[in-house]
Amino acid sequence: MTALCDPELLNEAQRLGLHQTKKETLNSALHAYIEKCKRKAVLDAFGSFDFDETYDYKKGCGEE
Repeated sequence: MTALCDPELLNEAQRLGLHQTKKETLNSALHAYIEKCKRKAVLDAFGSFDFDETYDYKKGCGEE
């Protein structure tokens, strides 16, 4: 696989991340980017759900 990217950015990321190889650096960066996007999607959804105000969570736990 060939990835075209800014060599200065790649070198800085490799140095800061203490990665041994450029492949490891790119994989780590992609993983971090994906996780960031997933967290953003969850945060964007936050507050967009209607909750049932009458739901009794204690009843579902066996508490009275």
